[in-house]
Amino acid sequence: MLKYIQNSFLLLSLILVASCAEDPTPKPNAYLRLSYPEANYSNVNLDVPFTFQKNKFATQVGVKKMAGADNYGVNITYSNLKGTIFLTYKNINKDSKNLMEFMRDAQNFTQKHTIKADEIIEQVYINEDRKVYGMFYEVGGNAASQSQFYVTDSVKHFLTGSLYFYAKPNYDSILPAAKYLEKDIKQIMESVTWK
Repeated sequence: MLKYIQNSFLLLSLILVASCAEDPTPKPNAYLRLSYPEANYSNVNLDVPFTFQKNKFATQVGVKKMAGADNYGVNITYSNLKGTIFLTYKNINKDSKNLMEFMRDAQNFTQKHTIKADEIIEQVYINEDRKVYGMFYEVGGNAASQSQFYVTDSVKHFLTGSLYFYAKPNYDSILPAAKYLEKDIKQIMESVTWK
């Protein structure tokens, strides 16, 4: 038994001597560093009633005719980010009765994300020269869509857009990509021209 105690004491002494060789140094927190190319925008002129600018980093732009007169869906795909900006264009009736319905639907669509969202920040957009008026929504938290918007000329044209990633919403993980594409969405809003 005495031999066992001596061996244990010797082992413990060696561990203490070896561990006291250097002062411990705390390591800094590690953060994921993602870098994306600088945005380079070009005009997109599709067979739809509006034009806009898109980032050349987008890998594909698709157009789909939807039900109703002059209603279209435009998908701007970013394969490298596993995300898509979905645009939906709707024609406003001549009497403008459906404008309020379109605006209410766009606002309600954003508000549905409050279940998972930590916050929703609204930013009004007005461009009198091009007759473009709208709202941008930045959705914080684990919501399905981190950015949404709508723009209109209040007479004939109504365009909504939303950003979705092909991944389970984890705000911390997709935040860098969401912030990068938020700039692209704002560029779409700011460059929309009605035909």
